[in-house]
Amino acid sequence: MPAGVLDRQSEVSGFPATLTRMKSVIIGTAGHIDHGKTALVRALTGIDADRLEEEKRRGITIDIGFAHLELPSPDGGEPLRLGFVDVPGHERFVRNMLAGIGGIDVVMLVIAADESIRPQTREHFDICRMLNIRRGITVLTKSDMVDRETLEVVRLEVAEFLRGSFLENAPILAVSSKTGAGIEELKQELARTATAAPARDTALPFRLPIDRVFTIKGFGTVVTGTLLSGTVEKEHEAVIYPEGRRVRVRGVQVHGTTAESAKAGERTALNLTGVDVAEMSRGMTLAEADVFRAVKRFDAKLTLLPSARALGDRTKVHLHVHTSETIAQVRWLEELSAVEPGGTAFAQISVADPLVLVPGDRFILRQFSPVVTIGGGQVLDIAPQVTAAQWRRLRRRDAEAGPKHLALLDSEPPVRALEYHVGSRAMRGLLVEEAAAIMGMRQSAVAELARQFPCLKIGGLLFASREVEQAEAPVLEMLKKFHNSNALATGMNRRELTGRLTAELRMAPEFAEFVLGRLAEQKKIDLAGELVRMAGRKIVMKDDEAESKKQIEQAFASAGLKVPALKEVLAGLKVDRTRAQQIVTLLLRDRVLVKVSEDLVFHRDALEKLKKDLLGLKAASPKIDVSRFKELTGVSRKYAIPLLEYLDRERVTRRMGDERVIL
Repeated sequence: MPAGVLDRQSEVSGFPATLTRMKSVIIGTAGHIDHGKTALVRALTGIDADRLEEEKRRGITIDIGFAHLELPSPDGGEPLRLGFVDVPGHERFVRNMLAGIGGIDVVMLVIAADESIRPQTREHFDICRMLNIRRGITVLTKSDMVDRETLEVVRLEVAEFLRGSFLENAPILAVSSKTGAGIEELKQELARTATAAPARDTALPFRLPIDRVFTIKGFGTVVTGTLLSGTVEKEHEAVIYPEGRRVRVRGVQVHGTTAESAKAGERTALNLTGVDVAEMSRGMTLAEADVFRAVKRFDAKLTLLPSARALGDRTKVHLHVHTSETIAQVRWLEELSAVEPGGTAFAQISVADPLVLVPGDRFILRQFSPVVTIGGGQVLDIAPQVTAAQWRRLRRRDAEAGPKHLALLDSEPPVRALEYHVGSRAMRGLLVEEAAAIMGMRQSAVAELARQFPCLKIGGLLFASREVEQAEAPVLEMLKKFHNSNALATGMNRRELTGRLTAELRMAPEFAEFVLGRLAEQKKIDLAGELVRMAGRKIVMKDDEAESKKQIEQAFASAGLKVPALKEVLAGLKVDRTRAQQIVTLLLRDRVLVKVSEDLVFHRDALEKLKKDLLGLKAASPKIDVSRFKELTGVSRKYAIPLLEYLDRERVTRRMGDERVIL
């Protein structure tokens, strides 16, 4: 890509041809229209962040703009690269402001000395607090337009306005972008604040909310944004959400300079292949492949501003997160008809458009109409297992029911969050890749967390260890019920048992097999091929069943090779058909009877005698055909062919053309 793509500057960007790694910190402006935000950024960086023709003609910022500045670290450590996001101050463009403010590390709250605090000063500052921005500097611009006494009065007003907020103890600096007064002091303070700001996590998967999309002749589609997490490199495969389209990163720029990679916290431009500029827009997310997923419902902790109206259940709002904006509906998860101004509560939020979220993401809510900022919150769970309606039904049956887990997700470390998510899936298990998407981390990191609490990985699924012990009793109970209802059955078909455990107890098939294996190791059950039975189980027959067994055996033993049809034998028994078939199964299992074909069953003694007779013929005639076999056995072709095929399987004979060789 040409140099300076990120900030739409000229080819001469003031940077070296390749990027020197520094600590990157994103500074965002906030404040009322015409309070000098863009002029301040230009005085600090020498870059005009107003890039649109209309912005220059009207003299106001309409969309977000960008600039950058390099400063030495005040403690002699790693140099600093400050990326500036300049946002519009006009109330009509707050939605554009929200698209730029979400990824910042430090805020510059800009207040004009000749006007003091104005409506968008308050709204922008409320937004910064709702987004949990923890660091910033207050800048009194246009100091050259007021006298010293007025400036001091404004300083006192601002200090009172900031009391109790994260900027209460932060510097309040007076500057003039026109004369340059105070600019150097501001740079020094920015360097100190940026040095103290924690670095973004580069170990996480990369995620880039897109704030601009455009095309460059000869290069194609370019997207820009602030990299929230991870590292993105040239030739990286990535996914565009929510569409799920896979693309390749052809080129990378960081603050207008070509680079091999970009890391979390840097203003980034990426040249993409595999997608047309018309298919992309602000609000989409470019992210690492096979990690994230777009969702339309999530649980959150939500706080209303004191200036907002009470917010009722099922209220529609505008939701802003990172660079995305969508319509959402708020459902309270607590016994509330509404949350009062300044109140905080857990909510389930459904959105019209899928969003790529991870726990900890901050969002802003604006009233549906008129559109004003009313609050914000933090994402806690992007894969809630219970809907708001289900919570209400649970609460009708149990007054104590409620989303207590959200308090845990709000306050506990990631390992406890993963433990909850695994436990909430019970015997269904949680796929490792699903856990990675829910937690917003790589599968390797999920595996490391899973080692820190009692957890089993079975196949690709995670289970709480306690689930195994809790599953043993219902498995044994199911087997006992089967034996009670099927007294003559040797055991339950293993596949049938696994299927019932999956359907009735919602066990994952892998988990069911694991539990069966564990019960076998403990000698509580016996696994015999495809059969499962209680350990040590023996079949005790009733008198009529024992008599029927004897009748079946005698019927086939006395018949020799001219056996009767099985159904005819069973029809003459005193027991019912089901028990009769179970008795036959027992005789087949014990090899008293042998099934030669689907329709023919023989007594083992008859078959053993047949084998001996054939072997006795071998010395005189090693070969035998169907006709001679019929003469030898006295059976018809109906019996002869299945018996010869049985002898082939038993390796007594081997077919050669129309004859059999006696082995």
